[in-house]
Amino acid sequence: MLDVFKHSWALLLGMLLLMLGNGLQGSLLGVRGSGEGFSAFSMSVVMSAYFAGFLIASMVTPGMIRRVGHVRVFAALGSFISAVLILYPSFPHPAAWTIERMIIGFCYCGVYVTAESWLNNSTSNDSRGQALSAYMMVQMLGIIAAQAMLLVPDPSGFLLFVIPSVLVSIAFAPILLSVSPTPAFATTKRMSLRELYGVSPLGFVGIFLLGGVFAAQFGMAAVFAAEAGLRLSQISMFVASFYVGALVTQYPLGWLSDRMDRRRLVAIVALLGGVAAVFATAMTGQFMVLLGAAFVIGGASNPLYSLLIAYTNDYLDHDDMAAASAGLLFVNGVGAIAGPIITGYAMQVFGPGAYFALIAVLLLSLTAYAFFRMTVRAAPSVDDTSAYTAVSPSSSPVAVAVAQELAIETAEAEAEAEAEALREAS
Repeated sequence: MLDVFKHSWALLLGMLLLMLGNGLQGSLLGVRGSGEGFSAFSMSVVMSAYFAGFLIASMVTPGMIRRVGHVRVFAALGSFISAVLILYPSFPHPAAWTIERMIIGFCYCGVYVTAESWLNNSTSNDSRGQALSAYMMVQMLGIIAAQAMLLVPDPSGFLLFVIPSVLVSIAFAPILLSVSPTPAFATTKRMSLRELYGVSPLGFVGIFLLGGVFAAQFGMAAVFAAEAGLRLSQISMFVASFYVGALVTQYPLGWLSDRMDRRRLVAIVALLGGVAAVFATAMTGQFMVLLGAAFVIGGASNPLYSLLIAYTNDYLDHDDMAAASAGLLFVNGVGAIAGPIITGYAMQVFGPGAYFALIAVLLLSLTAYAFFRMTVRAAPSVDDTSAYTAVSPSSSPVAVAVAQELAIETAEAEAEAEAEALREAS
């Protein structure tokens, strides 16, 4: 891991600053929108636009990079991010924010694609797993630290929008001055959504439901907190709790997933998250309950994303994993676009408590479906399953593809070691 930081510190530092900007602007919009008198439904449309832009960019950015190169794409998208962050307070209207939020989502996905491909290219096969882990940690830490910045100035002014704009602008200096371009993207084999569902119904349905859960915690958490009347310091802690939970549970659950029926683990983890959401729904006025629920839900939903990808891989040939991952990203993106809109509408009709109620419905639906699938198909042997590799729900197709490659390499290495042990025994 020290070697990873030594060779990739500039890229990781730049990504930390970028995530500070992204984490701050997402929460800040929720707080500022409430102050501007925007309805919960209006803010849900604004937040949903980020995921629409993200989904479009995941399909468009590789072609952009092939045409003009990584450096130009990276610099252009970074300039757009910095500019849009300044425009938010200049045009405080839901329609303007929706367009700007879509641009932000598009640009951040493009930045992730470029940065993750650089990171993958700058590390050796032996250190790619550690590099991906370091990258994920930086992403999470950036979002967590960004919530503390909400407390610095008055969110009704311009300064809190200027700060992320400056951070984003600074973030590109160490990256562009210290890394070299990577090879062009290769065209991957495609898999239809029908084929993907046929391979793994649980993976397909689970990733879709998790798209709604993740969008609720990343896009609507601050909106809910403002609607629930939390103070600014409480909003900061509440949003951060989702990502602290994700940091704490990602690797222990990954260790467990390589040693048991993954469907059972999916059901148990989703059930815990769903129960936490039920408690929060019933006790919306209790801040400590909300804090604990956010920790549990974040600790459940983020690892579930990686877990469902690994489970889907258990039923795929190695050559089909990249195509399946692209399909899963699309399905997750559709769920993420719909999630905030449904949540915002429910909050407007039924009040803030509907925020956790919908998360509970999504996670408990996943629990029920996982148990149902256990009655339909036998689980593969633990020895025959692919390796678990942690991936953030906010990752681009590049990080997911790298995770797939790492899973393949780990499985092949384990198979070779087992074969070697059998040869020595005989």
